[in-house]
Amino acid sequence: MRETCLEISERYEIHFVEIGSDEDHVHFLIQTVPMMLPTRFVQTTKSITAKEIFRLHPEVKQKLWGGKFWTSGYYLNTVGQFANEEIIKNYVKNQGKTYNQIYRGQLTFFEDLP
Repeated sequence: MRETCLEISERYEIHFVEIGSDEDHVHFLIQTVPMMLPTRFVQTTKSITAKEIFRLHPEVKQKLWGGKFWTSGYYLNTVGQFANEEIIKNYVKNQGKTYNQIYRGQLTFFEDLP
């Protein structure tokens, strides 16, 4: 999952600030360009990661209800220069019994980019 998400970062303007997992789901803290619609980066992330997991581990599809890796729903909140990244990170971490950090990047502000 980590490697696939980092490849998505290289191809699209989607930056993974944090990737974490719980017993039965995954959490992403994503940063992207302000012009990108939230549904677009959610669909891109879900589609590419599911295809790659099924390609690398075809046995996973047999164990899933209906053969789908992701559910249709998602939670979305925003972080900006004046918002608090820590509040959203804590919300994500407290959504299940255990939280496993898979990847931790860094939040950058677009005015800081070259």
